[in-house]
Amino acid sequence: MKTLTLVRHAKSSWSDTHLSDRERPLNKRGERDAPRMGKRIAEHGIRPSLIVSSPATRAWTTAKIIAARISYPIEFLEREDSLYLASLDELLAVIAAQDNEFNNVMIVGHNPGLTDLANYLSPALTHNLPTAGVVSVQIEQKDWNLSDRPQTKLLVYDYPKNQA
Repeated sequence: MKTLTLVRHAKSSWSDTHLSDRERPLNKRGERDAPRMGKRIAEHGIRPSLIVSSPATRAWTTAKIIAARISYPIEFLEREDSLYLASLDELLAVIAAQDNEFNNVMIVGHNPGLTDLANYLSPALTHNLPTAGVVSVQIEQKDWNLSDRPQTKLLVYDYPKNQA
């Protein structure tokens, strides 16, 4: 059995127009929401054995903040270039490439790909995975090849404005 957790980066800043899209940092709301969601991820009992993040500043910063909140060693965080603005197919390829020894993987990335993947794994879950939103599913198989839509069980769907 596998557990896959998807995390959309926290809210980013558009204030510095000289920065490329990849370089945009978190804004004040993102700096507030990322640690809160890290705490909630820990409270949900999500304990990834691997965290893989887009290299974009906003995603990498979100991944580092969440890792710190769930006591995941920062030095084990992995950056994956192909996660930057990845489509559903690109996300599935990144996931399929993970070592099957890892049973609990977290992906930190971007929309619209993460929303598409969340809905692929749990149909009609959401029309938009909000910034700093989290979706975690249990997957009924022994490998990370998810190209044939696997049987899943939704474990967590949470986001900063969720009051549940």
